[in-house]
Amino acid sequence: MEHDATQELPAMPETVAGGSTSVSDEVVEKIAVAAAKSVPGVAELGGDIARFFNAVLDRVGLDQVGDARRGCSAHVTDGSAVVNLVLVIDAGYPVPQVTGEVRAAVASAIEAYGLRAAEINIKVDDVAMGTPTA
Repeated sequence: MEHDATQELPAMPETVAGGSTSVSDEVVEKIAVAAAKSVPGVAELGGDIARFFNAVLDRVGLDQVGDARRGCSAHVTDGSAVVNLVLVIDAGYPVPQVTGEVRAAVASAIEAYGLRAAEINIKVDDVAMGTPTA
């Protein structure tokens, strides 16, 4: 009995279904926060009120609540992201250097996800003078 030759099928079909992909503002905020925190000289993110509420959450055992997006807001339109960051910088670091490195890190991280960084606005809200004593 003669065996029919088997035919391999391609792993990916030649035609791909249409549709659209969107990335939410919250995803961009998380990406931006992670990138900003990786820059030397960035002590924290968030303004005074956000840091106060985070300290309260830390004391009651909810230390991870709100950390992923704290100090950041983003808006994505047509594949372009506008990011606003509020930073606390470690004492002794030059503000222009830290903010420049934050902009570069955030832009690179956002672009790695296929978006364009249209604007990265940074507000330096405070300077961390050292670690607080308990």
